[in-house]
Amino acid sequence: YKVFENVAQKYDIMNDAMSLGIHRVWKDMLLHVMHPQPGVRLLDVAGGTGDIAFRFLEYVRSQQERQKRRAARSMQTPSWQDISNNYSTEDEDRPKESRAVVCDINKEMLKVGKQKAESVGISAGLSWVVGDAEELPFDDDQFDIYTIAFGIRNVTHIDQALQESLRVLKPGGRFMCLEFSKVTNPVLARLYDAYSFQMIPVLGEVIAGDWKSYQYLVESIRKFPDQV
Repeated sequence: YKVFENVAQKYDIMNDAMSLGIHRVWKDMLLHVMHPQPGVRLLDVAGGTGDIAFRFLEYVRSQQERQKRRAARSMQTPSWQDISNNYSTEDEDRPKESRAVVCDINKEMLKVGKQKAESVGISAGLSWVVGDAEELPFDDDQFDIYTIAFGIRNVTHIDQALQESLRVLKPGGRFMCLEFSKVTNPVLARLYDAYSFQMIPVLGEVIAGDWKSYQYLVESIRKFPDQV
């Protein structure tokens, strides 16, 4: 908890510095794989600064606009029957509002996320909740999608967090995890290790004034199980 409390204010800047901005591409790829449709409810755990939730809401908004354009084109030359049917089913066909809930155990991370949301004018459909991944403060079967990006390796009891994700997901819901893992190419692995242990803590000290927290983050990646 203390690690992320210490780095919260510089968290996004450090993510850009450590990954050379590639983390943004990974998160965009996650959303394209997710391909959420209007009406979907997302729970983003360990989502502190809101990157996944913001992308989710923007993606859903773009899907809604695309659906509206398609509907408009199909109604350019409607018959009277089409118009009548449209009025009678308008309320029934209107999609439910999509919602994104950002859940994080760290209040400082959520605070930074809220500030980002305010700065870019995102408020509709977005909630912020302090909560532990191992004991989520939600009822059963509440969400269509559960995401956790670069956070599960910091959970003390991963099995318990996975059980909680299953509990809060609706039947047929999706669990999506974005995480670091082992570099399989031996040459790249040596370069990656050198960069991780020699450069990332230095960047942490220079940018965030915190060597120890970023030393921990590097070590947490190494301790996380390899990909299968």
